[in-house]
Amino acid sequence: MKKEIDRRNFIATCFRAGTACCAMSFCPALAAQDPLKPQDGKPDPKKLEYCGYKCPADCTLKKGTLENNTELKKKAYAEFKFREKYGIDFDPEKVFCYGCKSAGDKPISMPVKACTVRKCVIDKGYESCIQCDGLTKCDKELWSNFPKFRDAVIEMQKKYKAV
Repeated sequence: MKKEIDRRNFIATCFRAGTACCAMSFCPALAAQDPLKPQDGKPDPKKLEYCGYKCPADCTLKKGTLENNTELKKKAYAEFKFREKYGIDFDPEKVFCYGCKSAGDKPISMPVKACTVRKCVIDKGYESCIQCDGLTKCDKELWSNFPKFRDAVIEMQKKYKAV
């Protein structure tokens, strides 16, 4: 049974979905590379997601999307708690992710569209937050929800800006 959703609830759901997507992106257990682990060398903003994260190649959701594998998408739907976080029933057309820097011809998922960090970086014309001089004072919800990740991105920025 389909449920009609009004504009206010839709926007609220999209915002929660974007926040949740960012949150699940930072779970070290899901990543091949721990985003909080100090990295050697100067980081390349073009190789990072907008927030400074690097999506793992073995991400269930991304892999399911790229392979158009409904079973992997179902696994990711349960693993990432889509029903609880986004309030949507499983639909392989809605459960997808090409990453927040997906190619121009790829659709952008609802959670990625709702990410305020992504929007800010794009609006400023950067590749990643580490290029922004306002990062240390940034008050986006992502940073308040994940202060250790914020600290790690600020440390990454110091390496990026070092001469």
